[in-house]
Amino acid sequence: MDVLEKLTILTDAAKYDAACTSSGGSRTSKKGYIGNTSSSVAGCCHSFSADGRCVTLLKVLMTNCCVYDCKYCVNRRSNDTKRTAFTPRELADLTISFYRRNYIEGLFLSSGVLRSPDYTTELMIQSLRLLREEYRFNGYIHAKAIPGTSPELVEQLGFLADRISVNIELPSESGLKTLAPDKTKQAILAPMRQIQVRGKQNHEEIVKYRHAPKFAPAGQSTQLIVGATADSDYHILRLTQGLYDQYRLKRVFYSAYVPVVEHALLPSKDVKPPLLREHRLYQADWLLRFYGFRAEELLDEQNQDFNPLVDPKCSWALAHLDFFPVEVNTADYEALLRVPGIGVTSARRILTARRAGRLRIEDLRKLGVVMKRAQYFLTASGKRAEGLLFTQDSLLRNLIAVERPQLPQPEMVQLSLFDALATV
Repeated sequence: MDVLEKLTILTDAAKYDAACTSSGGSRTSKKGYIGNTSSSVAGCCHSFSADGRCVTLLKVLMTNCCVYDCKYCVNRRSNDTKRTAFTPRELADLTISFYRRNYIEGLFLSSGVLRSPDYTTELMIQSLRLLREEYRFNGYIHAKAIPGTSPELVEQLGFLADRISVNIELPSESGLKTLAPDKTKQAILAPMRQIQVRGKQNHEEIVKYRHAPKFAPAGQSTQLIVGATADSDYHILRLTQGLYDQYRLKRVFYSAYVPVVEHALLPSKDVKPPLLREHRLYQADWLLRFYGFRAEELLDEQNQDFNPLVDPKCSWALAHLDFFPVEVNTADYEALLRVPGIGVTSARRILTARRAGRLRIEDLRKLGVVMKRAQYFLTASGKRAEGLLFTQDSLLRNLIAVERPQLPQPEMVQLSLFDALATV
């Protein structure tokens, strides 16, 4: 099998891995090396840097051969599919050739488990060492650490890659035992803890010794599959909160389960991927990371799944109407972030602008406030938007119309869910 055929197979096998961003790296150009990981580089998968720029990474597997039999995975050992593997030299040559042709800005490398986690990781390390040391590649590399890999190999991988990720995949231990019996919770969490502890130690080393080598300078991330098991949004979000708190992850990715294989324990191939649910989880994740929300504020035992008709921030606002209206001329930063339609940037602009004088309602749109949502939840000098009339019952209808204007009117007037929330 030639390299092009291998590339076709192994890039296609990698497409289900969503945890593929290039944010967090900041290695600048270096004499004698090629490439950099500056967040300003505008980059054969599209990813996004920390400032929102689109970059291109070669997203590929080392091999799609796998000794594991995870029921949800297209590369599981019991699935009848064409198998192949790159040699370390082939992968390094391919990456550097693509980079020199300006096809890519970096590499995202994952793998099936060939023979054992250690053996597979050794192949990945050889590939990255060729890139870093022989080809002097200074660009961005994101590598997947395989659960069960020896700590010594995880450490070597961390000094070669900019970001490492260990995929949890399934949100619950029971789901893991049912659908991925070859994996264990401890095998997944152990390298995550190692990466977190080693990264902290490395930061202290760099402060003391400026030229010390960097260990995974862009941190670590993970991925959760949504919809393959019966786990609720509440369970997934609590797990996410725990990962951010305990392991200091840069990012948790959510991947709507795509039914690519038939199995009695999995959704049928006729079932569509829960893309809207994935979107709601990403919105909630943003609230956890940048808006000061906690998982238990957004969902609870009584309401375990997000409302598909409005975003999580609006859902929270509807359930906490006693918190509103927020006066934009006196509210602190944290209170402003709770208002639907006010983001991180617009909240900071409000704080800056009101130093020069009191703000009026008509000023807010110029500061980036999305008034279609925010007008119901704020005042400026004690005044709401002119002519704004609404009731508690009509508020949900109005927000749904903003979020999903394509819905027909009969669906927009069904208020049973809102009525239940309003009585809490």
